[in-house]
Parts: sequence; C-alpha cells; structure tokens
Amino acid sequence: MAKIKSFFLLLTLLLLTNSTQAKTVKFNNPNISYEGRILYRPDAAVLSWSGTSVTIKFKGTKISAEIQDLDTANYYNVIVDNKVSFKLHTETAKKKYLLASGLSNGNHTVQLFKRTEWDKGKTLFFGFETPDGTKLLPPAAPKKRKIEFFGNSITCGYAIEDYTGKDSGTGYYENNYLTYAALTARHFNAQYHCTSKSGIGIMVSWFPLIMPEMYNRTDATDSTSTWDFSRYTPDVVVINLFQNDSWIVKQHNNPEFKRRFGTTEPGEDYIVAAYKNFVATIRSKYPKASIICALGSMDATREGSPWPGYVQKATAQLNDPKLYTCFFKFKNANGHPNVAEQKTMADTLISFIDKNIKW
Repeated sequence: MAKIKSFFLLLTLLLLTNSTQAKTVKFNNPNISYEGRILYRPDAAVLSWSGTSVTIKFKGTKISAEIQDLDTANYYNVIVDNKVSFKLHTETAKKKYLLASGLSNGNHTVQLFKRTEWDKGKTLFFGFETPDGTKLLPPAAPKKRKIEFFGNSITCGYAIEDYTGKDSGTGYYENNYLTYAALTARHFNAQYHCTSKSGIGIMVSWFPLIMPEMYNRTDATDSTSTWDFSRYTPDVVVINLFQNDSWIVKQHNNPEFKRRFGTTEPGEDYIVAAYKNFVATIRSKYPKASIICALGSMDATREGSPWPGYVQKATAQLNDPKLYTCFFKFKNANGHPNVAEQKTMADTLISFIDKNIKW
C-alpha cells in the first residue's frame, strides 16, 4: 500500500513538473502574424524597418520571446492587450525576454512593435515561449484597410521623445509607434507599412542612398533583397519627402551634394522632375492606390518655402485623379516633431483622408 501511495505521489510530481515546462512557438508558426516588410531566414524572422511588428494571441498567463539583436540601438514597444506595457531594449546575445506574466487566465494579445529604424540594426526573432497548457489562438483576421508611408526622420519618429532639447538621434528617444504615420494607421484600423529612413531624400540624402534607390528593398541594407510588391497592396500611400533635399541642395561642400550634383545646384525643373519620377514609380507599383504627396512639419513648409510649390507642380504634371497634396503646418520650432507635434500632424492627415479619400 505504501508503495502504491509513493507511486501516485511520484506521478503527481511528474505531472506538476511537466505542466510548468515551457513550449516553444517558432517564428513561422501560423498563429503568429506580422506587419511591415519582414525578411524571413530559415531560423528566424528579421525585423529592421520602423514599425514592423509581431503579434500572437493566446489563452494563458505568461509569454516570453527569444530574440537576438545585431546592434545595441534597437528598442521595441511590448503591447499587451492593446496597451503599451513597457519599452524593451534588445541585446546582441540570443536570449529570452519575459513580455508578460501574471495575466488573467483568459485570452490575450501580445505585440512586439519596432520603435527604431533600420540604421539601428536588424533584430532576429526566433519565436515565443509559453508555459505548457497555454492555448494558442488563431490570429485576428487581417485588417481590411492598408496604408504605406514613404518618409524620412519625421515619419520614423526620430527624437520624438527627446525633451532635453538636444534632438538626439539615439534609439532610446525614437518611437515610431507615436508618429503621425502609426497614429493614422491605427485610427483607420489599417495594416501599416513604414518604408522610411532618417536623413533620406528623393534627389540627395545625408548618406549615399536616396529613396528611389531603396524604396523597393526588403532588407534596406542589401541591394539584392527585392521586395515583392504583390505581397502588400495599400489603399493609401503617403509620401512625405523633400525635407532633407531642401537642406542639402544649398550645401555645395556636402559630399553627397558633390556626388549627386557636382558643382551645380539643381534648379526647379530638375527638382520637379525628380519628385514626379518617384511618384510615377510608386504609381506603377500601386495602380489603384490613393497617393498623398505630403510635406512637413519641419522648415520645408515654412512660410515662403518653395518646396510645397515643387510638390504641387509635380503632381499637377502627372494629371492623376487619385493623386493629392497635403502640407503639414510648419511647427515653428527647432528640432524634429515631438509627441504632441506628431499628434497634430496625425490630426491633419486623418482629417484630410476623411474629406478626400474613400477606402
């Protein structure tokens, strides 16, 4: 009798031990959903673009993620049940991060949202880990609306949370989740792609690439990594570029000015043609999309600036009935738009879309 009791006690202990064992949910599990341009390796999903995200739904109380960063400058928002829980700083060692614990034993949604842009490095996402007994739930049906943004530092969320006055470009202060772009996408409950990079222009950038040379990449750092545009067809495209061009075209000693223009500053015809050609390229990829040519809210839209006029002239020449212009009011302060200023931009864009575009 004592042996039987001992056997059942041992069996109970084994069952309790097994019930707490973790289960791995690999990155390619069909219950995991992604947004943004994602590169898939055999062993991991690669997140690099601003605003890319990973989402899982489950019934359970706890979840972790296995991640390895290829830099030290990336940050993520951990969003639990549609509320930002905390800011996660990923490290270069492959490790597991606890995303949520102590949850009620019900249905939950957890999302990892990339706050930082691709120049902060790539992140390898290997999968989630849950306690044994956790039930994975099917992903939500894809959002019906789709929107894509082509932009620069404003759209990335550069220095959006830097209130020191230094306008710092470090990853710690960047947060794409609170940009006008992400706010607009969430307002319309739309799928979100953010094809953006700080410092980039259409004609010239603060670094060697320009948007017409990288708009079609899955991995922005690899010229051979070509994005398949049939994978994501937006209803609305927002192009907010020319802020960096407006500065660099006046800096004749800038190495990128010299490389792109030599010694001659580009004139209006050249500028208009460059913008028109890029918009036409986007139109060729998305024949049915409504395309909003935006500008601002930094000094490219300052009173007296010629750059809104260049955008208007280019769009007029294209004679496209689904092409629009929307200019954000100059924020009238130094530095990049902060959280409040980005919210003002979002309000402007949302109102513009409501008045002019039918999804």
